Amino acid sequence: MLIALDMDGTLLNEEGKISPENREAIVHAQSLGHIVIIATGRSYMDAERQLRLVDLECPVVSLNGAVVTLPDRTLAASKPLNKEDIIPALRWMSKIPELYYEVYTEDNVYVELDKRVRLEKLSELSDEDVPGELRWLLKAMIDKQFQQASVTYVESMEEIWSKDEYVIFKTLAFSLNRELLKEASTRFAAIPGLIITASHVNNIEINHKDANKGSGVGMLAAHYGIPAEQVAVMGDSYNDLPMFEMAGYRIAMGNAAPILKETADFITGNHAENGVAEGLQHLLLEKR
Repeated sequence: MLIALDMDGTLLNEEGKISPENREAIVHAQSLGHIVIIATGRSYMDAERQLRLVDLECPVVSLNGAVVTLPDRTLAASKPLNKEDIIPALRWMSKIPELYYEVYTEDNVYVELDKRVRLEKLSELSDEDVPGELRWLLKAMIDKQFQQASVTYVESMEEIWSKDEYVIFKTLAFSLNRELLKEASTRFAAIPGLIITASHVNNIEINHKDANKGSGVGMLAAHYGIPAEQVAVMGDSYNDLPMFEMAGYRIAMGNAAPILKETADFITGNHAENGVAEGLQHLLLEKR
């Protein structure tokens, strides 16, 4: 069996770490001969760093399926964006202070320094600026965004899109202003050959139309000779839907978006309560 695990909101707890219980469950599944893979919107660099911290080795579908990497770091597949197509939309986002965005290459994540500073300042607002409950929610959303990537700062994203050596696989936009996000989504939707997803309600993620978690997981299943009906997946958010659609068994987290729970074969615990370990235990008993 091939088992695909999302990271944020699934494998990682509220501190952005893989718990000992989740690690033990993965190692147990591997010891039984199952292939456990990571399927994430994060860059390969960020995903691999999380695995290395707890001494795990797994194939990785990163950047929502734009890059597929084997455990020996061999690049198995990639689906980059056409830079020339997306530059006008990126340039527009650079001019909008309330729109934070990141650009992902194969091994790095780039952010304009001014954008990052502005976002950090939002997370430091006092009770006088924002009511307590709303401020807590605001800080939680921003902290989650910061948790998802180790970044390299640039003065202008022009430094990245103007140079041939930088291949862009994904861009992510984040804003507390839903109308601005909607406009950004509309601009990218008008560009042929793209797919727009989200990992939470305040962001959008843009990839090549053929780059999604479902295609990445399917590619690895074919690589290991495992049929789709023997693929199990676990996730919590909208960018997990493509792999839910292709898998033989679907596990939604307790904190998952309603649409994933509606299509799930099993609903496990919350990501903050070792839901992956519970889900793997159930899966191995179900499929024994």
